Amino acid sequence: MNALNRLTPVKGQNPVAGVGWMVLSGLCFVALTAVVKYMAADIPAAQSAFLRYAAGLIFVGPMLYSVRKERMDAQTLRAFGYRGLVHTQAVMMWFYAMTRIPLAEVSAMGYLSPIYVSIGAALFLGEALRLRRIFAIAVAILGALIILRPGLRELNSGHLAMLFTAMFFAVSYLLAKRVSDTASPTMVVSMLSITVTVGLAPFAYAVWEPVTGTEVLWFALIAAFATLGHYLMTFAFAAAPITVTQPVTALQLVWAVAIGAIFFAEPVDPWVILGGALVVSAVVFIAMREHRLRKEGRL
Repeated sequence: MNALNRLTPVKGQNPVAGVGWMVLSGLCFVALTAVVKYMAADIPAAQSAFLRYAAGLIFVGPMLYSVRKERMDAQTLRAFGYRGLVHTQAVMMWFYAMTRIPLAEVSAMGYLSPIYVSIGAALFLGEALRLRRIFAIAVAILGALIILRPGLRELNSGHLAMLFTAMFFAVSYLLAKRVSDTASPTMVVSMLSITVTVGLAPFAYAVWEPVTGTEVLWFALIAAFATLGHYLMTFAFAAAPITVTQPVTALQLVWAVAIGAIFFAEPVDPWVILGGALVVSAVVFIAMREHRLRKEGRL
């Protein structure tokens, strides 16, 4: 009965709408990934990443206007700078991995970021690492080993890039948690867009190749998918509890496998699906467990 009560929506929430928003959010992120995969074949990774973030600055203008009077101390500004550096490296490696490994593997390994966050929060932010979370982390690591299968198949630089991508995204998230105490969410998003665009600029300049107007429009579409995906995810969180919306993220792996097979002729690897399912399950378990503990006032 208690479990049923925890899943019963509170007044003003709509679980069906929450699932719908999360499904649409996932479709946006998978569409983003597919477009990046399509574009990455002809443009260097650093340049692709720069064009994506530069196009995204279109959406930052209104944000900056709304936070123009917000003040930050020197420590917060340094944290924004560190986050920009880390996120810059993560984005470049993610774009690079897109050109080296299948979409399904990129998607599955991307779910390792929340696992790294859990470990980092325990090591650097003093959060408790309970037995159930340790078990979930172990399951995720097993899933990653099944995906990679070191010694049983040839690995390339794309796999290594994705491992570091997930790690750097986790560091970026931990820094975001820290600055969120002294800066508004709008400022956090705006500063990330600006610092990453600036950070990518010299790397893009070093490998720059001419681009067409059509390619620029494609990168504007990538930025639009990313922005819309985050907004839809916010709507999902507002409409339903995380115990309802978080499991829906597993569909992104299914869509990534399907798109990779249909549009990029990538073989469907059952080991990647199995390993990805383990990683996603661990992430969902951790998210749902933390949500429950937070509701009980134990976090």
